[in-house]
Amino acid sequence: MDKSLEKSLLVWLKAQKKACGLFLKLSLWLGMISAVAMVAQAYIIATILDGVIMGQQVVPLTDNAQMVSSSVSIDTYTPHLIALIALMLLRALLAYGRERASFEAGKRLRGHIRAAVMDKLTKLGPAFIKGKPAGSWASIVLEQVEDLQDFYARYLPQISLAGFIPILILAAVFPINWAAGLILLLTAPLIPMFMILVGMGAADANRKNFSALARLSGHFMDRLKGLSTLKLFHRGDAELKVIATASEEFRSRTMSVLRMAFLSSAVLEFFAAVSIAVLAVYFGFSYLGHLDFGYYGAHANISSSTDPQIVGIPFNLFTGLFILILAPEFYQPLRDMGTHYHAKAQAVGAAEALITLLEHPEPEFVGQVRINSIETLSADHLEVFSVDGTRLLGPLSFELKDNQRLALVGPSGAGKTSLLNALLGFLPYKGHLLINGHELSALDLAHWRQHLAWLGQEPQLFHGTVRDNVALADPTLPDDTLWHLLAEANISDFVKAQPLGLDAPVGEQSSGLSVGQAQRIALARALGQKASLFVLDEPTASLDSQSEQAVSSALNWAMAGKMCIMVTHRLDQLDQMDTILVLDKGLIVQRGDFTTLSNTHGLFQTLLRENIESVADIELVPLSVSGSGTQLDSDAPVDIAAEPTKGEAQ
Repeated sequence: MDKSLEKSLLVWLKAQKKACGLFLKLSLWLGMISAVAMVAQAYIIATILDGVIMGQQVVPLTDNAQMVSSSVSIDTYTPHLIALIALMLLRALLAYGRERASFEAGKRLRGHIRAAVMDKLTKLGPAFIKGKPAGSWASIVLEQVEDLQDFYARYLPQISLAGFIPILILAAVFPINWAAGLILLLTAPLIPMFMILVGMGAADANRKNFSALARLSGHFMDRLKGLSTLKLFHRGDAELKVIATASEEFRSRTMSVLRMAFLSSAVLEFFAAVSIAVLAVYFGFSYLGHLDFGYYGAHANISSSTDPQIVGIPFNLFTGLFILILAPEFYQPLRDMGTHYHAKAQAVGAAEALITLLEHPEPEFVGQVRINSIETLSADHLEVFSVDGTRLLGPLSFELKDNQRLALVGPSGAGKTSLLNALLGFLPYKGHLLINGHELSALDLAHWRQHLAWLGQEPQLFHGTVRDNVALADPTLPDDTLWHLLAEANISDFVKAQPLGLDAPVGEQSSGLSVGQAQRIALARALGQKASLFVLDEPTASLDSQSEQAVSSALNWAMAGKMCIMVTHRLDQLDQMDTILVLDKGLIVQRGDFTTLSNTHGLFQTLLRENIESVADIELVPLSVSGSGTQLDSDAPVDIAAEPTKGEAQ
C-alpha cells in the first residue's frame, strides 16, 4: 500500500476515536494505574523472597567462615503479604474494568461507523447501491466495520501504555542499578523495530483479503439468489467450480495474513526472551563477583574477596529479583503492541473501503423548504447524472400540473428510471426541476418524499408481518385503516384468509407470497402515504393478467384527482394518460397524447407495433383478418381505442 495512503487512513481512523467517548481514556487510565500497581507488587514480592531466602545473611571475613544469618519471623512480612494480596485483587479489578471500557469504546465506535455508513447509503440511494452486489455491502457493513473493534479497544490504548510502562519501569530500575537499566533501554527498540519490519506488508495483505472477501460474498449471494436459474440452464457444476476458485483465493490470502501474524509473534517473543536472558546472565555473574559494575557504591557478592568495602555488607537478592520480575513486564507492553499491530493492519485495510464509500460524492440536496401539496412539477433543460458524474438523461423539458398524468416510454436504457430517481432525490441533476416553483434541491427531501407514493416493478417487502409492511411509514396506523388500505389494493380477502390476519408472517424476499400478492401489499403500503404524486415504475411488469387487472384497477381508483408519473412498457395502458413522453438515448423524441402518437410515424408507433406482436394474449388490434388473410400494414397508422376483448388485461 502506498505510504501516503496508509498515513491518510491512519489519520482518519484516529479522528474517529471521539466517537468512543470517555471509555477510551478510561481504558488508558486504568492501564496506567495497573502498571503502577504492578511495580509495587514486584517490589513487595522481591522484598519477601529476599528476606525469606537470604534471611539477612552477611558476607564473612574469611574464606573458611560461613555466612552469618539472622532469624526471620513470618510476622515481619505479614503486612507485605496483605499488601500483596490487595495489589493482586486491585490489578484483577483494574484489568476487568479496562476490558469492559475497551469493549464499550469499540462498541460505540462500531455503532457510530455503521450509522454513518447506513446514512451515506440512504443519501446515495438505490441507484448507487445497485452498482454492487448485496453481499459486498454486507461485507462492508458487517465484517469490515467489525474489524475496527480491536484497533480502538486494544491498539490505540496499547500505544500509550507501550510508552508509559517501560518509562515507569526504567524510572524504578535506574536508581538501584544503572547497568540493568541500560540493558533494558538498549534492547527495548529491537522489538518495535522488528515488529515494523515483519509487519510492513500486513496492511496491504489485509486490504487484499478484504477485497477478496467482498468479491466472494457478492458472488456467492448473487449465485444463491439465482440458484433456480443456474439449475435450469445446467450451470450448477460450473458455478460450483467458480465458487471453489474464489474460496481458494480467499483462503490463500487469509493464510498469508496469518503467516505474517505468527512470524511477527515469534520474532517478538524471541527478542524479549533474549533480552531477559541478558539481564539474568548479568546478575548471575554480578553475584558471583565476575562483574562489578552497575551498582551505586559497594555491594556484596559470594566471591572469596576480602575487600574491606564489601566485607560485612548484608548480602541480598532484592535488586536482582526486583529487576528480573519487572523485566518481562518491561517487554510485555511492546509484545502486546506487536500483537495488536495486526489490529491496526486490519483497520487500515477496512478503512480504505469505508472511506471510499463515506467520501463518495452525493446528490446535493440540503434544502429546508417544505411544501403542503404538489400543484405543479416542471423540468427546464434538465440533465440527470449518475453518482460518478456520467450524464444519463437530458437535456429535456416538460410540465405537469395538478390532476394530470404523465407517462414515460421508450426502449430500455432510454433514461426513464433515471428521471424517476432524480425526482426521488437519488441522483444529481443540472438545469431546473421545479416543484411549485421551488427547485427540488432546495426542498427538505424527507418532507418531499412524504408527498410521494412509490411503486416499482419489483415489490420489496421486509421480513416481519403484513401489518409491519403496510404500516411501514406510520407504525401507529389502527387496524381499521390497515384493512381499508388492503381493501383498496384488492388484497384484503387474501389477508383475511390467513390464520393470523394482519399478523401473518412475511418472509425474506417476500417468501410465501406470489409476485402479485406482494405487489398488492406494496400498493397498500404506498396508498397509506396519502400522497399527492404517484411515482410508478412499471408496476405491472411481472404480474399475471389477473393480478395486473387488480393492481391497475386499484391504481386507477387511488389516482383519481392525483398527479401521476408512470414508466411502462405496456403501451395499451396509456389511453388514460394526459401526456406521453417518448424517450430515446436520454432525449425526448416525441410527446403528445395516446391517440396523436399512435397515429404519427415515429418511435412510439414502432414500440406500439412491437408490443402488439410480442404480447400474444393482448390483442390490441387483429394481426390478420380471419378468412381474408389480410395482414397489418407495417406502415399504416395504428389506432387503438377499442375496449379490450376477452382475455385482455385491463
